[in-house]
Amino acid sequence: MAFADVNGVSMYYEVHGEGTPVVFAHGSGGNHISWWQQIPYFSEFYKCVIFDHRTFGRTPDEAVPKGRTAFADDLEGLLDHLAIDKAAIVAHSMGGRTAAVFSLRNPKRVTALVFSGTNGGSDNEESREVRKKHKASPPFLPEGAIKALSPDFSERFPEKSLLYRQIMRMNPRHGPDFLAPRPNHNGSTDERFSELGIPTLFMVGQEDKLVHPKTIEIASSLIPHSEFVMVERSGHSIYYEQPEFFNELVHGFLKTNLPE
Repeated sequence: MAFADVNGVSMYYEVHGEGTPVVFAHGSGGNHISWWQQIPYFSEFYKCVIFDHRTFGRTPDEAVPKGRTAFADDLEGLLDHLAIDKAAIVAHSMGGRTAAVFSLRNPKRVTALVFSGTNGGSDNEESREVRKKHKASPPFLPEGAIKALSPDFSERFPEKSLLYRQIMRMNPRHGPDFLAPRPNHNGSTDERFSELGIPTLFMVGQEDKLVHPKTIEIASSLIPHSEFVMVERSGHSIYYEQPEFFNELVHGFLKTNLPE
């Protein structure tokens, strides 16, 4: 349990294990606890850093809130605090924004990227059209289902579903526009990531109801050196629903792409 004074906030973080640094950036439905099924596994091989984004978990915002606009700078400050020059970043959903912006600003500090349930800003007109139709006609979810999990997960795993809700409820409430894209923002990160050549893995759950899987597939297709995996019988939060598969997939990717 530790706090780092970075970028105007007291940022909560934990470090587990030794070795090559790997940072885990949680999504909007989680916080540092979300990675409870990853840290025991990955800390056997890597120095794992988990943290709470500002306004999530134990990390507050400033008196004049910066919200998500400060996420990437916060991560930079945390790595500086920990004297970590380079790290791989495993990012889920909202955490993909943190990872993408940080990587584009600090490409020499990123050894590999994993984008789970996020396009990392890699986008085009086809993807925007898919997203528009998805938003206009959202998929049906049975009563009691958690949007970030596959539709029948709550029925199959009531205990883990309860825990997911409890982790989510530890966060302060956010407004509905907290993660809204900037007005008229149609830019894409694919050209920069293609130039930088950072090893990148995209994954998405086949039953993702929050993000249309096609948009993640398109995101990967725009970055020639990236890899794409569609995960069967999983919703948005693959790391939570399919932890064994997630862990082995990411570990295999890191072993292949991280420097010795």
